[in-house]
Amino acid sequence: MKTMLNVALPKGRLGEKVYAMFEKAGFECPSIKENSRKLIFENEEVGVRYFWVKPSDVAIYVERGAADVGVAGKDILLEYEPDVYELLDLDIGKCRMAVAAMENFRDDTHRTLRVATKFTNIARQYYLSKGRDIDIIHLNGSIEIAPILGLSDVIVDIVETGTTLKENQLQVFETIVPISARLIANKANYKFKEEQIEKIVAEIAAQGKA
Repeated sequence: MKTMLNVALPKGRLGEKVYAMFEKAGFECPSIKENSRKLIFENEEVGVRYFWVKPSDVAIYVERGAADVGVAGKDILLEYEPDVYELLDLDIGKCRMAVAAMENFRDDTHRTLRVATKFTNIARQYYLSKGRDIDIIHLNGSIEIAPILGLSDVIVDIVETGTTLKENQLQVFETIVPISARLIANKANYKFKEEQIEKIVAEIAAQGKA
């Protein structure tokens, strides 16, 4: 029997795109396409087991070895800094981490900048590199309203199209880093399953060039 490769897929459209890449790479698992509430699917013939998890949890499953490989956004990797190998930029799920504020915002460098974000580590590192004194306000949702209500001067958040910002009279002032989905691997498990993992990396990388 083949050694099973455990793959953590992010739930949602991104995960479906990722699965299509794995399928094309020869790691198909037909049962995953059945309309069911199951979360774990396996195909012993090709030696693969997939499971759906919340996108922000993928890196935890991989770091702790419950999954050998998985797909996580670069934002998660920068924010939580999991101890994993980053193997490949999948070039999907593209967006950017940016600083946004009210359209009339002007930064007064003489006072502490109030930054609302759920990405506290990314924001801290970014402003540290600029030598800017900040006060971080950690929020979990609807970050756009923080500057409108005067809770913060700026926000640090993921921007895809920028439509939500425009609708709330906000605009992007700086791009911190481009974001996309990355294939990651557990460091210990990689040693034992290197051949399988490297085959996936090579096959998926080839799809990008095709």
